[in-house]
Amino acid sequence: MTTPWYATREEIKFELDVKETARSNSRIDRALADATEAVEGLTHRVFYPVQDTRKMDWPPRTGATPWILRLDANELISVTSLTSGSVTIAPGDYLLRRADDKAEPPYTRIELNLGTNASFGVSSTYQQDITVTGLFGYRNDETAAGTLAAQVASAGATTITVDGPASAALGIGSLLRIDNERMIVTGRAQLDTGQGFGDSMTAANNDVGIGAANGSAYAVGEVILRDSERMLITDIAGNTLTVARAWDGSVLAAHTDSAIYAPRTLTVVRGALGTTAAAHSNGAPVVRCDPPGSVRQLCIAEALTDLLQGRSGYARTAGAGDNEREASGRGLKDLRDRVYTSHGRKARVRSV
Repeated sequence: MTTPWYATREEIKFELDVKETARSNSRIDRALADATEAVEGLTHRVFYPVQDTRKMDWPPRTGATPWILRLDANELISVTSLTSGSVTIAPGDYLLRRADDKAEPPYTRIELNLGTNASFGVSSTYQQDITVTGLFGYRNDETAAGTLAAQVASAGATTITVDGPASAALGIGSLLRIDNERMIVTGRAQLDTGQGFGDSMTAANNDVGIGAANGSAYAVGEVILRDSERMLITDIAGNTLTVARAWDGSVLAAHTDSAIYAPRTLTVVRGALGTTAAAHSNGAPVVRCDPPGSVRQLCIAEALTDLLQGRSGYARTAGAGDNEREASGRGLKDLRDRVYTSHGRKARVRSV
């Protein structure tokens, strides 16, 4: 995986109540990859940040606005450096703009400040005269997702451990940032949270209360493991966790006092999206990159439709008898239209 998805494997499994098996994981991953590609094809843009250096032609000499560099698909979030030929253009000598003049990404053009002496086209050819280094993409919205529970000493390490209840929002397909490095989550494994259950549990679905040493160390919606039984946390009151038993295809069982595990050990792709793998200290903040809400929802909907239709040989129906009808996902049209209207980059042909 070289790019993130706009939803996670865990979100799809939660919607469908799919058991944890290699077969279902593989199928869900394919559906999510296809759904992410479909969203990008619909909107003509990507919704994750990329650190990059890109070369662009100087605006044509015959143009009416030679001080404007139109970025087209190379939308910008921020600029680290801007040069024309071998000459650096200072930050105060240019402006980042977008068509509606909102002072926020994505920026669609770079305009030279006409009150300065800065100019494009100082090299011997207009071809790739301008070099832009910066963060490219739609925008860079991030959410706190815990902290590192152990030092990442090696740039080549492919697993990290994340502490804190905020880590429950991480999943396979998530894009993370630690310091200046971005990572893509490709796997999760159980980590001992350092707490034991304060009481025993019977093998009964209505035995749903767990006495934890510190309830604030967990999050509603987090899946924990005791012995071989997975449990979904549905509520937290003080140090009492309320759970749904036998979650994710695990078997209901009786338990005595034992450790609580949570899937906080992550397998990651290091140095993703133009960043450089580096060492990170214990306790370093972990943040998650978030696509717009409707984009995430469309990715989930596209993946769910693919999975449900695939199970039926793409002949899925709803209802019975005279009420039977095709269930093809046609309800997605409104969501697709809404996402394109709010987040789509309108394709256009520039006239000469």
